[in-house]
Amino acid sequence: MPMAGKGMLLTSMDIDAADEAEFNRWYDRQHLEERVAIEGFLEARRYIAHQASPKYLCLYSTTTIEVLDSPAYKTRLANPTEWSKKTMARFKNMIRAVARITISRGQGRGAALGIVRLRPAAGEEERLRSALRDALGPQRFDGIISMHLIESDRALSGPTTEIPSAASAGAGDWFVLIDATDVNAASTAAALLVDGAPFKSAVISAGTYRLMWDLANSDIPA
Repeated sequence: MPMAGKGMLLTSMDIDAADEAEFNRWYDRQHLEERVAIEGFLEARRYIAHQASPKYLCLYSTTTIEVLDSPAYKTRLANPTEWSKKTMARFKNMIRAVARITISRGQGRGAALGIVRLRPAAGEEERLRSALRDALGPQRFDGIISMHLIESDRALSGPTTEIPSAASAGAGDWFVLIDATDVNAASTAAALLVDGAPFKSAVISAGTYRLMWDLANSDIPA
């Protein structure tokens, strides 16, 4: 499996232009390392929208989804720094999804990311999952490195102590992640996926992001 671990936390948000410099400083100088240092976290990747909404996206890989319901993680959520409290209160259009990685094909990570948000109808989950198993083949698309499906856990996703504004609507949504060498390849693959007959009725949104930077747990000094 090319995606590190079997669990993932996806967060995405907008921020007012007046607060953007401080927001990025907080993410880059405190928040990413603070999260990745938690036991069971493996890595994190920060993205900025090329053609997508919200503007910022972060993917945190964990050994299992249970890490995102662990005492260590809950303790961190319950004890945010003052900088975190101040910054998170400014988030807008927040998405927070705690998910299982259920399909992962290909190898490696790209400089660009395509993302398709899906909302399976009740009782249609296995049909959609089966169709995605057939569709997520990176070798079918030029410039695509790997493709993944993450399925949100409704009970674990949504608001937290730190970010009570996170939307709970669609907390059980799924996300297809398309790792690509450039945004054009990611956009093409996402568009072809969205146009596929098995998926059209489940699609909520699609977009492309550029990688800002990534951090692995092994990068953090012991």
